[in-house]
Parts: sequence; structure tokens; C-alpha cells
Amino acid sequence: MSHQTPQSIDTLITARWIIPIRPAKTVLENHSIAIDGGNIIAILPKDEAMARFDANYGIDLPEHVLTPGLINAHGHAAMSLFRGMADDQPLQTWLEEFIWPAEGQWVSEEFVRDGTQLAVAEMLRSGTTTFSDMYFFPNVVAKVASEAGIRAQITFPVFNFPTIWGQDPNDYIEKGLAVRDDFKHSELVDVVFGPHAPYTVSDEGLQKVSMLAAELDISIHIHVHETQQEVDDDLKLHGQRPISRLNDLGILGPKTQLVHMTALTDEDIAIVKASGASVVHCPQSNLKLASGFCPVKVLADEGITIALGTDGAASNNSLDMFAEMRAAALLAKAVSKDASALSDWQALEAATLGGAKALSIDSKLGTLEVGKQADIIAIDFSAIELQPLYDPVSQLVYTACGHHVTHSWVHGQQVLADRQPANLDIPEIAAKAQGWRDKISNTTNTKH
Repeated sequence: MSHQTPQSIDTLITARWIIPIRPAKTVLENHSIAIDGGNIIAILPKDEAMARFDANYGIDLPEHVLTPGLINAHGHAAMSLFRGMADDQPLQTWLEEFIWPAEGQWVSEEFVRDGTQLAVAEMLRSGTTTFSDMYFFPNVVAKVASEAGIRAQITFPVFNFPTIWGQDPNDYIEKGLAVRDDFKHSELVDVVFGPHAPYTVSDEGLQKVSMLAAELDISIHIHVHETQQEVDDDLKLHGQRPISRLNDLGILGPKTQLVHMTALTDEDIAIVKASGASVVHCPQSNLKLASGFCPVKVLADEGITIALGTDGAASNNSLDMFAEMRAAALLAKAVSKDASALSDWQALEAATLGGAKALSIDSKLGTLEVGKQADIIAIDFSAIELQPLYDPVSQLVYTACGHHVTHSWVHGQQVLADRQPANLDIPEIAAKAQGWRDKISNTTNTKH
């Protein structure tokens, strides 16, 4: 009997459980994932994998579960430096009296770099391997993400009015597309349109975004229907609801990501479904700012893609996607008065494949399948608060926290090992964050 020589590969990860997301509702036990050239080349029972492959780097995680890396589909990373500064305020007050004045005073390239590093460290340590960001100085955010080895969809902001980063829609678009050019060959960074919201961008600005996005075939990411107030104001000003106005302006399509989406009628939902757009649900931020409830069960029943986002740490206070999955599942049940709404499986899928679909990267990410890129996280299930274990999926969504994540890989590169990010200096990031707190708390309107 001839023995084949084992195939030489980069990495072999073996774990107690693997949840590949596809096939759906599958949990593999005692399997290994073989990675070469950044891609998954096999998922096999452990013994078969050991016999077939000779890996440069092998790791055995006998008490861990592997899943695809989580995708945080909406946030403002640099705002982590405002974490806890203005809690317990309604959205408009929070923005107008606290956040916007603080941003006007403090936001700079240095602020964005330090704040984004803080956010990326937190995200890597809690299982996020891809994040979507909308903030000023997107060039800086893109650079920080690249250096840290995390994937990012950078959505450059577009406003009608001047800010620290631009003057008017044309200026924002020109600068944003220049950043896109700078990162067009990046494996990790994708730069797309981020018109802020229907109430901060004119019809003319939105039409220009719609035209260019179609021409360049790139995504559009926008806050919409965040509160009932926003809907009422748009009705007064434009005589139509925001979602209908965006549809008329050509903003809605399969590459559009609609963030928040509370205060929806059946007609709003029908427009979204017909357009093929995705919804990015940010349950904890919406709860904290009392913005309203996204009807997730109805959207899911209609087959609309749902992704999850934490929003910024100034309005969530945490970037832990495990907390977001749990909140999404619990909130869906309460809102629809149906305990089966948004099951554990659906919540986990929204945080992985749903995010990949929304960001139009599901051909290469969002599941653990042969041929896909190796974006993988390992969660340690040996912790006493995770005992006993009947169902790994239930435990992930309803019990586990981000701090149970121990290892992660992005495109086959290890970016977290034993909870330490490979490319970030945690003590230095913490010291900088405290330095910003000292400066900001001495001069800015903070709630306390």
C-alpha cells in the first residue's frame, strides 16, 4: 500500500467544534481547517487532516469552537475616545449638545488614528475580523486597519455642510474617491460611499452619489429611518418618507446598506425588498438612545439581508459583537412578541454571512468553506460560565462574550494569539486613550 507524502501547507487549525455557517445548522466535531495562501483548502476530520497535511504552523484547540470572523457592519471607530462621555441622552441632544461640539473641538488626524487603534484592538479581542467605518479622515482609518491586519469597509462621509474633513458634497466625494484610489490594491480595505443620512445630504448630493456608485459599481452605506422624528421631518420637508425619497433618487440597490431602519411601514419594507438593499441592525445603540425598534423578524421573513453593527462606542459603549448578537435576538423576540423570532442561528448568521452579504464580500467571506479566505475566530468554551454545554450555537449567542475569544486569523494571517493582537501595542493604546480623556474632560461638555 503506497503512502502519499503529506501536502505541505501554511496552517492547520484543529478544534473541538467548527461552525461553518454553510451548510446551515451544521456543527462539526473534532475537525481541522487547512489553510494555504490565505485560503481554506480543506475542512476534514482531525485524523484525516493530520495524515494528509504537513503544516508549517499547527494549532490544536481542544476546548474551542471555530466560526467565521464576525463582521461589524456599522460603526464610527474613532468615537471610542468619547466612550462614556455623554450617556443617557436622547439622540438629538446627544448629537447637538455633546458629540458635535466635541468633534468640532477635538477631531484631527491624530484623534482618528488613536481612536481607531483603540477600537480595532477591542474588536480583534472580541472576535471581529471585518468592520465597516464611517468617519472623518477615512485615509487614516484605512491605514490603521491595514497595519493592524483587520479588514475594513471604509465609508467616506458625505455632508451638505463643512466639517473638519470637507466643504460640500463635491469636496467630500472627491476626497473620498482619492482615498479609494490609494487603497485600490489593498487586500484588506474597501473604500465606499457613506452619505451620512437623508437629512444631512441634499437631493443633488444624493443623486451624485447614486450616479457615481452605479458607474464605479461600489457600495453605498447610509443612516436611514434612525428615529420617528427623522421620518416626520422628511415628510414635512419633502412630502415623502426617507426610504421612498432615497429610492426615487436612485440610492437603493443590491449594494446599498441601510443602517438602523426603525419606524418602518409595510410600504417602506416592500421598497427595501424590491431594491435588494440590506439592513444593518444596531440594537444596542438604538436601545441606548431610545431611537426605536427595527422590525427584524418582519425583514427576515421577507428575505431581506440583515447584518449587525455595534455603532460607535460613544452610543453603545462596547464594540462586542457577541453582545450585539444577543441583544438582536432578545429584542426581536420582545418586539414581535414571538420567542422564536431571530433564533440563535439567525443571529449568528447575521453577524457572519449576513454582514458579508451586506458588504458584497460573501463570495470570499462569511462562511468557513473550501475556496473562501481564512477569516476565522476561536472561542474558548472551557470557561466555567459556559458550562454545561448542550448546543454550541446557543452558547455562542446567549452566553458567550467577546472576552472568550482567544485567537483569530484574517486571510490566513494570525492577528490575535492568546488574546494579544499581533500588530498593536495595547499599553501604548491605553495610555493614549487616557491622555485624550484628560484633555477632553478638562474642556468639554461631558455629562458628569
